[in-house]
This record gives sequence, structure tokens and C-alpha cells, in this order.
Amino acid sequence: MNRLGFDNAKYLEMQSIRIKERIAQFGGKLYLEFGGKLFDDFHASRVLPGFEPDSKIRMLLQLKDDAEVIIVINVNDIIKQKVRGDLSITYDVDVLRLIDAFRGYGLYVGSVVLTQFVEHENVIAYQHKLEDLGLKVYRSYSIEGYPSNIAKIVSDEGYGKNDYIETSRPLVVVTAPGPGSGKMATCLSQLYHDQKRGIRSGYAKFETFPIWNLPLKHPVNLAYEAATADLNDVNMIDPFHLEAYGVTTVNYNRDVEIFPVLNAMFEKIFGYSPYKSPTDMGVNMAGNCIIDDEATRAASREEIIRRYYATLCECRKKRVDESAVYKLELLMEQSGISKEDRRIVPAALAKAEETGHPAVAIELNDGTIITGKTSSLLGACSAALLNALKHMAGIDDDLRLLPPSILEPIQDLKVNHLGNRNPRLHTDETLLALSIVASKDPIAEEAMKQLENLRNCEVHSSVILSGVDEGVFRKLGMHLTCEPVYETKKLYHKTAADGAAVLCSVSQQPKLQADKFKLFNILEVIVERTQRSVPHPRRGRDPNV
Repeated sequence: MNRLGFDNAKYLEMQSIRIKERIAQFGGKLYLEFGGKLFDDFHASRVLPGFEPDSKIRMLLQLKDDAEVIIVINVNDIIKQKVRGDLSITYDVDVLRLIDAFRGYGLYVGSVVLTQFVEHENVIAYQHKLEDLGLKVYRSYSIEGYPSNIAKIVSDEGYGKNDYIETSRPLVVVTAPGPGSGKMATCLSQLYHDQKRGIRSGYAKFETFPIWNLPLKHPVNLAYEAATADLNDVNMIDPFHLEAYGVTTVNYNRDVEIFPVLNAMFEKIFGYSPYKSPTDMGVNMAGNCIIDDEATRAASREEIIRRYYATLCECRKKRVDESAVYKLELLMEQSGISKEDRRIVPAALAKAEETGHPAVAIELNDGTIITGKTSSLLGACSAALLNALKHMAGIDDDLRLLPPSILEPIQDLKVNHLGNRNPRLHTDETLLALSIVASKDPIAEEAMKQLENLRNCEVHSSVILSGVDEGVFRKLGMHLTCEPVYETKKLYHKTAADGAAVLCSVSQQPKLQADKFKLFNILEVIVERTQRSVPHPRRGRDPNV
């Protein structure tokens, strides 16, 4: 059902050539502000079918010998322990993750910059931690009157107060854990310092969305607005580009609003501005690599609906304002779609109404819809996953891949030894159990082989899921939505962020690891005993096999 709409190979080639051209334009030194996600850009892969989630990093690998990476983090995010919603880890931890990821690809990480630096115990401790790990750390500071007081900003009292970041390669990629980290200010500060040192250098911006050479109301660009509804980003025609070239292009409000200030900064630093519009600053070639426009339109409409459900749930959790929901409703109206267009929603709700308990529906890539219900042994997510794997493997629906003789001892372990109140198996526990069973049982092994076929399948839950189940669906590459209701009426509902906080607690790690090993060992014993005593019947096979 997933139609290819994007030529990824063409994108990698065109994008690297474009960046090389921009490096040459500025005499061999370019600070490239890298917005969005460098790793695992699943939003782009959903709205541009054929775009690989790691495309940006693969593109950078083509420039590997010429590139170095600077990671910036706003110290306020360190102080407030800001959490990345998609990964459920704090920004300061994500900096370490990013460094490891870049190094894993063989890319050189030159330094970390602490922006809007203030003397705070958490910030000082974090700097010492980075330095103890052998990293170079630089500081930049808040500038009074930023961004309007150009004269002060572009002076020794402004950018001049910031540490000068020593770099050694022609392409300097400036990235961060999230928005508001100070990427652009870091680039411009470097331009100021380079100019004083007689070093020729330039600045460019790499944002995948909105795509500048697609129409303003193209579903791909509307899907970007849907993804940033809580940030109040709005796509708009670039008036500076239209005036300079007579060509209509698309940008977003923050870049358009800041461009006059940037233009003045460039003139103050260089004596002239190298750009006539915010679109000029960009190097994004994604729009030139769309090979099936209708496929991208269809995929983007699906994404807008998914974002609508996600925003409903975030609003229910009091993480975003209702205005974000209203914006999503407007975007759906502009796209000519409604939440009823998501096929699996009625299936999940019907199963929930039929059973009186939470239910989950999965739409497979061939269009088949599979449901799962809550039982005494399994949560609805686990049941739906097992049912989907059985269907794809051609295994009889009435066969239990994980019979009670295996599940009940695990439940006993969870409740009576590990302190859990909910005896039902979460998706991670279910897949762990299935993987152990598969080592002994060829039927379970066939089901396990189908896991890769779950990628890009759609999932809908009749209730908000735990962080554990959300994470498993995300790791499997499945597209999850939930109804904005909780399973219970408890006042406290554990979130993915809560789970991350526990995992990040050093004092908890030994117990957590011990619990995992205990579960693993008990599973092996259970399976070994079960395989000797409980046959797995399957239609068309000898029940004793």
C-alpha cells in the first residue's frame, strides 16, 4: 500500500553537491545551521515515502573528510532538565547521545557550546563532566537587546564576548538537541570572530521543512505546520524572495520575521549581505527529489491526522494548549480530510465497546486490519501484536504462541517479586517472552520473523498508552495514534518521561538490571519445561511436533 514518492539516492547526491557549492561561495568555510533531526527523521520518511530516516547523516558522510560538528545546548535547558518528547531523555543527556551517534558514523565532533551561559551549579557541573570526557567546551552569553540592538550585538560587547570556537575543517555543522538552543547565534558569532581574524567564512541554513519550492498549501508543508502546531510556526510566502526575484517560495514565519535583523547583521559583519531573502539562506533540495506528488500528498494527509490525535493526547496530558488542537482542525479542513479518514479508528473503538476494555487495531501494509483485546494475561497492545504476527506468518488465529503455562509464571514474577500492580504483559515483555519461546519452537520463530514487516503499519489504541508500549511501537517503525482518554481514573499516570527519569537514576540501575536478568532466566526455565510438556497444535501439522 506504501507507494514510493521520493528518490532518496537523487536527494543524497543533489544535497551534498549543493552544500559543496555553498562552501565554495564563501571561500572555503561554511557554518551550516542544521535544523530538524539529523538521525531518525521519521517525520520526513512518513510524508516523503522513500525518504530514509538516516538520509541526512548519510548525506553528511559524503562530506565526512571536510566536516566537523559543533553541538550547542542552551544552559536553561540544562537547569530546567528539559526533556525531548520523542526520546524521553533530557537535553543534556541527548548531547552525549548525539556525540556517540556522530562518532559511530565516523564524523568528527569538535566541541560543545553552552549558550546563554550563566553561573549555575548544574551548568558548571555539566561543563566539568564534558571536559572530563575529553570534550572541548565553549561558552556564549546573552546579549542585552538581542536581536534588535544590532550595533551592540555585532560588537566586542556582543558577539565579541563569546568564546571563539576553534575549528579546523571547511564545513562546520552546528546542531542541537532541540529548538531554541542557539544554533543561529552560534554561527553568526563565529562569522564575527572570523571576520576580525581575517578568515573568510559564510553561513547557510539546512531545514527540510517547509519545502520552499512546493506550494504553500501543499499537504507536505501543511504536515510540517501540523508537526509544529505547539510552536505556532506558520508557513508563509517569502516576501523578500518574491520582491527580489519575482518568484514565489515558501518559508516559515520565524525566518521571515528575523530576516531583516539577520540582513543588518550580515551588513555589519561583512559590509554587505550575501542573501536577498530567507529562502536564499537555505540549501534544501528535497523538493527536487519528489517523484510521485500524489503519493506524498496522500502520505502527508495521513500524517496530519496522526498529528491531530497526538495533539489531542498532549492536550489531555496538559502539555499543550487547546489552541494547538484548533490549529490541527483547521489544517485538516484545509487539506480536505477528517479524523474519520483513519481506517483503523472504528475497528479499535468497536472492539473496545464490544469487550468493555481497552483495545488496539493494527492496519497491515496489505490493508488487513487486525485487532487485539485486553485479557487477564495480555494487554491489548500485546494481543494485537501477536495477532498481527500470526496473521502474517499464516499461523492459525486460535493458536496461542504464548500459552498460560508460560505467561502465568511471568505474571507471578511481576506482581509478587518485582512490585508491579498490573499483571498483564506489556509489549516489551511479550516480545521478550516470544523471542525466548522462538529459540525452542519453530512456529514462534516464524512469527518472530514477521517483526520487520510491521514497519510502516498503522496502529490505533482506544486509550492513551504507557511509555513502554509507545516506545516499542516506535522502535518497530509503526505509526501510533491513541484516543485522548486514560485507561483508569487514577490521578497519576506514568509517562515515557517518568520512565526515563527512573532509568537515568543511578541508584535504580542495579535493581533494574537484576530484575531484567531475573526475568530472562526465569523465562528460559519456563520455556524449557513447557517445551517438554505442552505441544503446540497447528492446522495442517502433527499436534505433537
